[in-house]
Amino acid sequence: ASGVALQVVFVAVSLAVLVGIPLGLLSGYIGGLLDRVLVLFMDTLYTIPVLLLSVVMAFLLGRGILNASIALCVVYIPQYFRLVRNQTSQVKSELYIEAAISMGASPLWVIRKYLLKNVLTSVPVVLTLNAADAVLVLGGLGFLGLGLPENIPEWGSDLNMALVALPTGIWWTAIYPGMAMFVLVLGLSFIGEGLEKILSETSLQD
Repeated sequence: ASGVALQVVFVAVSLAVLVGIPLGLLSGYIGGLLDRVLVLFMDTLYTIPVLLLSVVMAFLLGRGILNASIALCVVYIPQYFRLVRNQTSQVKSELYIEAAISMGASPLWVIRKYLLKNVLTSVPVVLTLNAADAVLVLGGLGFLGLGLPENIPEWGSDLNMALVALPTGIWWTAIYPGMAMFVLVLGLSFIGEGLEKILSETSLQD
């Protein structure tokens, strides 16, 4: 179950990064109507509770590893979009970027050369924290019977079976999947905090 959880979380967060970051860069740099439409759509998704949105997406897509990954991906895209878009809007007004534009640099070149590396410093921290949160959301989907197929081991479905067995006095079956989820989430959270500290110290030195 740990291998399956890591696989689903890795695919989900990777897809969210690959979709959210380019949209955030385009929205923050181009602005105008595109920016307003994307911000409205992403803010709407962001206001929906994470578990509720993932339940709706899982219900629409059906059970499966790829479907669960896509359901979780949709949940976290707005976070990367908002983060990158806000940072891009601030960085694009810097003098060196305005100088590059005045010299005829294309938008794609400016984004790739200057904006991308400046806005990605805080993404690793958000990525690890989202991965920790995705473990819990995936467990919630499995507990509700909307996660992975029954033939695939999953902590959420294990907790569901443990809840059914609880009235019979078999209470300890919930300890193992619960502790596994706790250890993985705690480890990912520690990685996120460590990355945040390292990146903040690096930015202070620069």
